[in-house]
Amino acid sequence: MLETSARLLRLLSLLQTRCEWSGKELAAHLGVTTRTVRRDVERLRDLGYPVHADRGTAGYRLGSGASLPPLLLDDDEAVAVALGLRTAVGIEETSSRALVKLEQVLPPRLRHRVNTLQTATVRVGGPGPRVDPDTLMTIAEACRRRERLRFDYTGASGGRSLRTVEPQSLVSFHRHWYLVAWDVERDDWRSFRVDRMDPRTPTGPRFPPRQPPDGDVAAYLARRLSSGTWPFQATVTLHESAESAAERVWPGMGVVEAVDDHSCLLHVGADTPSALVWMITSVDADFTLVSGPPELAAALRVQAARCLRAVRSAVPPH
Repeated sequence: MLETSARLLRLLSLLQTRCEWSGKELAAHLGVTTRTVRRDVERLRDLGYPVHADRGTAGYRLGSGASLPPLLLDDDEAVAVALGLRTAVGIEETSSRALVKLEQVLPPRLRHRVNTLQTATVRVGGPGPRVDPDTLMTIAEACRRRERLRFDYTGASGGRSLRTVEPQSLVSFHRHWYLVAWDVERDDWRSFRVDRMDPRTPTGPRFPPRQPPDGDVAAYLARRLSSGTWPFQATVTLHESAESAAERVWPGMGVVEAVDDHSCLLHVGADTPSALVWMITSVDADFTLVSGPPELAAALRVQAARCLRAVRSAVPPH
């Protein structure tokens, strides 16, 4: 009985790792005959696992059922899932419930690994705004099916508006979830905070696919968040490659755009011209101002003069 139970668990684990297995492959992995494999498949079906058989190829595959069956994870997979649940953004409450269930069945060695990684990790920024998992699923389904989405949206100032969009992608950026979508009424790409969205159902008609903005929704969103929403914006040419400069530009600070092998553009935004000066000079690269508010040039001159005074007043080394 124990041997049969262990073999069933092993069979279930194999079926969860690939889309399809032949009877001979399963028999070889389990060290049994193909007849035993057929009997074990029947036992799994009796336990509620939807194992489908293809008579043409003599293959077996695990299908989706009406309820979620137990999952068999190896050590690395279990640790990865646990860490993912602990660092989930916007759905912390739901993730916590799932994490409790998972940690109850983790063996001590894996629980120790998860706790070790967790205690050695620093999470910057704290938890993000709560996002309803049903809202995320509604948006994700509309993206997958390419169906128009209507929703009530609360802007940063608190105003409410009804929006109709063609959803492109969900993006998890820092502590927030965003939807990047084509706004039908404004005839342009827009980004929306998911925690401010209240979708209306059912979804609308289907739409043909569009090329993503900037060729990449993540790059588009980074540009919008780093410069598009700030009162002071600037673009400078950095006299080094985009690959080299990007290593010193953190997400949300600015967007690097390649020009050639020896130069790139940096787009930044901030609350004040002085903050723009700090962001630009913190990249530690030679640069040329391309565009920006008049106050930025003045702030750069003030900073340059301050640095020169600091050098002139320094006591020379003995």
